[in-house]
Amino acid sequence: MHRRLLSPYTKFDKFVVYVGGLTMLFLRTITWAVRPPFKKKELLYQMKKTGVDSISIVFLTAFFTGIVLAFQSAYTMRQMSAEIYIASLVALSMTRELGPVLTALVVAARVGASITAEVGTMKVTEQIDALETMGTNPIKYLVVPRFLALAMMLPLLTIYADFVGMAGGLLVGVSKLHLAPTLYMKKTFDALVYKDLYTGLLKSVVFAGIISIVACYEGMRTRGGAEGVGKSTTLSVVISCVLVISFDCFFTALFYFMF
Repeated sequence: MHRRLLSPYTKFDKFVVYVGGLTMLFLRTITWAVRPPFKKKELLYQMKKTGVDSISIVFLTAFFTGIVLAFQSAYTMRQMSAEIYIASLVALSMTRELGPVLTALVVAARVGASITAEVGTMKVTEQIDALETMGTNPIKYLVVPRFLALAMMLPLLTIYADFVGMAGGLLVGVSKLHLAPTLYMKKTFDALVYKDLYTGLLKSVVFAGIISIVACYEGMRTRGGAEGVGKSTTLSVVISCVLVISFDCFFTALFYFMF
């Protein structure tokens, strides 16, 4: 107990230091992102890894989410003879919440873990130190391309997930609830307004920043060889997912009172 009281750093101190580290990395990334030279090939490569390679898992996640959402809402809607409103419910749920959040969680688990493992391995094998010795800024070389790639590809993946989720709901509505496809689609798009789309896209941009900064930060502070890389990767995914859900709660409340 006495030793714990004499500890120079409390959990709150560590939290403040961690948040400060993330903030400083974010500000330095933004600063270096607007400075030439711009590595277009590396950016395109990271966009391919982040976006194109994630299409299949985002498709499966969003499609089955739309199906489950339609089935679950059918219980209540049938009691009120309002099955047609399932189309509106699925569309609004996907565009406002489930599309951005589930896509971000999937990308955090897949891409965020990969980024942390790559950067962490470079850190423990002293490749990052070698970059600094040669006069190359590690943030410009490692963080900026991954940050920009996620910022551009995650909103596109979110739009893709929105429509795939609606398609899953359409499948249930037509095959199991015997709704006319044209009527289902009309109710889907009648329920949507621009606010539903751009609030979800704004969330996805913020989530992209969270995932990329946390992943790179954890990678660059990795210690202890292969075991340290594993710990950093796990911690990166956990922190990214918690922050995504926390910021989603904040933005949902903010948009509720603003609009």
